[in-house]
Amino acid sequence: MHTILKNLNLIKNEIKEIVDRKQLKLIPEIIAVTKTFNLDKITPLIDKGHIHFGENKVQEAEDKWDEVKKKNKKIKLHMVGKLQSNKAKKAVQIFDYIHSLDNIKLAQKISLFEKKLNKKTKLFIQVNAANEEQKSGINLKDLNSFYSFCSNELALNVIGLMCLPPINSDAKKYFDLLKEKSINLNLQDLSMGMSSDYKQAILCGSTYLRLGTVIFGERKV
Repeated sequence: MHTILKNLNLIKNEIKEIVDRKQLKLIPEIIAVTKTFNLDKITPLIDKGHIHFGENKVQEAEDKWDEVKKKNKKIKLHMVGKLQSNKAKKAVQIFDYIHSLDNIKLAQKISLFEKKLNKKTKLFIQVNAANEEQKSGINLKDLNSFYSFCSNELALNVIGLMCLPPINSDAKKYFDLLKEKSINLNLQDLSMGMSSDYKQAILCGSTYLRLGTVIFGERKV
């Protein structure tokens, strides 16, 4: 079996074991984050029926996935990187999910292009859970008003929250905090957990795991 498929199967088994052992209510979806990897590495997953894939850059996603998505209508493409508002139109065209809604200008642009393109995108609000100055995301104190603005004023389809815990921190603390906020807002989905902390994220109720290195191996910079 292809190494990448083996890796994915191992992770799936690991997730199922955690879910069964802890009697959790759901099995989270795995987003295979394919940034910098060519289609020859990705095709084995597509051929085996994996449908959720993530990219960090709009241009790379367009170049890589445009034809693939036309042939494979079931594939769901996730924008998991920082999204500049000037790339919003192209992002709405290409992606089914955007995990990095993090400011009012971007929200307004997404709303505008959704109307023009007659398309609804599933959105996660990126939360700056630790209020880190260098990191994107909505501060906790502004989350309720931002969510209300996106949902009520712009009619955006916000399905959940996303966060990136501080490096070398206790990720559980921030995952629990995000879970609490999602319950308060009556949101169903949480985009939490990457290759280094996904097991913790599962225990905290994540519904989407963003996994790259543990599936594909180390990236060439």
